[in-house]
Amino acid sequence: MAVKIGISACVLGDKVRFDGGHKASAFCTQQLQPLVQYIAVCPEQAIGMGVPRPAIRLQRDAQQHIKLVQSRDNNLDYTEQMLAFTSQVLPRFAELSGYIVCAKSPTCGMERVKLYDAEGNALGKVAIGIYTRQLMQTYPWLPIEEDGRLLDPALKENFISRVFACNDYQRTMHDGFTVGKLVAFHSRYKFLVMAHSPVAYRQLGKLVAEAKLFQPAELQLRYLNELMQAMRNIATRKQHANVLQHLQGFLKKLMDSPARQELTDLIDRYRVGRVPLLAPITLLQHYLRLYPNSYLQQQVYFNPYPEQLGLRA
Repeated sequence: MAVKIGISACVLGDKVRFDGGHKASAFCTQQLQPLVQYIAVCPEQAIGMGVPRPAIRLQRDAQQHIKLVQSRDNNLDYTEQMLAFTSQVLPRFAELSGYIVCAKSPTCGMERVKLYDAEGNALGKVAIGIYTRQLMQTYPWLPIEEDGRLLDPALKENFISRVFACNDYQRTMHDGFTVGKLVAFHSRYKFLVMAHSPVAYRQLGKLVAEAKLFQPAELQLRYLNELMQAMRNIATRKQHANVLQHLQGFLKKLMDSPARQELTDLIDRYRVGRVPLLAPITLLQHYLRLYPNSYLQQQVYFNPYPEQLGLRA
């Protein structure tokens, strides 16, 4: 099952923006593209707006409704056309594992989109693009990120972790949900979840333990929602170090004293920012090869996404 990611067409380099340009992302077009299948969409072009075209904006009316209108003439209202398009296209996206949208766009922006009143006065960067708002409401579990935020290493790593976790869950349940599959999946993701949210780690464990109290369809969706919400938290150095110490605990009786001290020191050096996360993880994997442990070896924490992306270096 391919990792399918929706993406604003301009972020892939298509010249579909209002000014005839694009916003190609090097990360999306070079590093990520060989590993995923993109579903490219330009909502504005899809509803018949030409290229180039007059700029549009989000406007709040007296009834507090947010509309999509032309910037020069707010009598030209594209709201109903855009909502009709989203209602038609969004049901096709149930198998997506993520979505990358164009920042600041009145249709695609994920946050901090400019909003105006009917007189053209700026109300601040407080809105969500009308297309992306519908996308988020339809698929609240879906990892969504903006092209500009992917320039931040921590946000990029977090988004990619969520995408591949989401896809793994979708593949696991593709042929039908069972509690056994859920237990096996959760077992593999325990330490990755712990790194993102120790609280969610406990809550998800409780949910799985009480699986028989829920209808299968409800449980399948609830677990995915809670997993994706947990992983939206940026994993801190302190939380990673806590996970590394937990993993070390499984092996400490098998390691001699110098080896234990070497690993402890490396985890401490990572905690204070002297070495990257890859350093203690690589050493842990070395000891796992020397002292195999099937439970640890299945942990997604060691490889949450393809190594060639180089996000932990």
